[in-house]
Amino acid sequence: MARSEPDNPARPPPGVRLCAVADLADPGTKGFRFREGQRLFAGFVVRQGETVRGFVDSCPHAGWPLSGLPDRYLTRDDRHILCAGHGALFRLSGECVAGPCVGDRLTNWPVEIRDGEVFTA
Repeated sequence: MARSEPDNPARPPPGVRLCAVADLADPGTKGFRFREGQRLFAGFVVRQGETVRGFVDSCPHAGWPLSGLPDRYLTRDDRHILCAGHGALFRLSGECVAGPCVGDRLTNWPVEIRDGEVFTA
């Protein structure tokens, strides 16, 4: 399960380079997996214009990963993040607007942009 416990040893520390901003479509997403022993951390980033946000890849309703595809988290029209498990829709800022978790939000995964590159924060 991709839930993000603060003590998860697989969660990357601040300063880990994830990708170049130019590698992300606008809007677009990219998923990341980190493993430490038997522990897994799964996260993804969403680009919208000059903004890049990071989220833990875990549905707030069911706890499962949002997408079965590593870099495909958006609906076909690129307007929402989609939970492939039950069809919940999230704004690109993380708030659920349709589905069983309306009113919940995705768990933030702090990222930052430095010199055109996306890093964990």
